[in-house]
Amino acid sequence: MLAYRIEIELEKAWGDFDLTVEEGLDDLSSLCAIEVNVGEGCCLTVPEPRDTVEQLIKASGVKLPAVLPHRNGKVATKRKLISRRKNKHI
Repeated sequence: MLAYRIEIELEKAWGDFDLTVEEGLDDLSSLCAIEVNVGEGCCLTVPEPRDTVEQLIKASGVKLPAVLPHRNGKVATKRKLISRRKNKHI
């Protein structure tokens, strides 16, 4: 339900652009954080987006941070996914 509401809001915000929400999200996926290492410290910076991406961000009313904290976390599950899948014998 939340994803549907987000899609509706993006359709409203990006109504003046000649693209679908999926195409807009594909454009936004090109914006990636850059890891900056200074001595022992590390942070992620958000580069200046290209014009089309910047227009989409402004139209959606989002303000990007200049710097993001760096996290060294690993994501793991207690049980592997394969053990939870049902065996399908055809």
